[in-house]
Amino acid sequence: MDKLPLLLLDNSNMITALNEGEFQCSNLTFEEAQCLLDAHSEDEVVRCFSNPDIENVILNHIGAAKKDYPYKRIRNMYPKQDAIVFKLYITPSETQPIIKADDGVEAKKIQNVYVYCQYLKRIK
Repeated sequence: MDKLPLLLLDNSNMITALNEGEFQCSNLTFEEAQCLLDAHSEDEVVRCFSNPDIENVILNHIGAAKKDYPYKRIRNMYPKQDAIVFKLYITPSETQPIIKADDGVEAKKIQNVYVYCQYLKRIK
């Protein structure tokens, strides 16, 4: 069998990936996530989410080199396959400042969005 690709998952498709098997999960720093991504070529990574905000904002934030990862929906991870999970954590904003954009339209802050990374490995 060819080498299994590193999967990039988000909150929703992580549950799908955990369909069957035994898994090991641990927290991952942004620096560790960056090193993992930078150590893999474009064709060794599969993006399993379609939200462009995750790819554009989060991947840029962790400092990983911009690559055009292919997209694929998955149902299961294979034994000995690894994944980086981008977990979004959203809380209501305690303050709701109003700002004016360059064109004069007003925008109000309503949520705080946080992200953290996890390393997921299917053991069996």
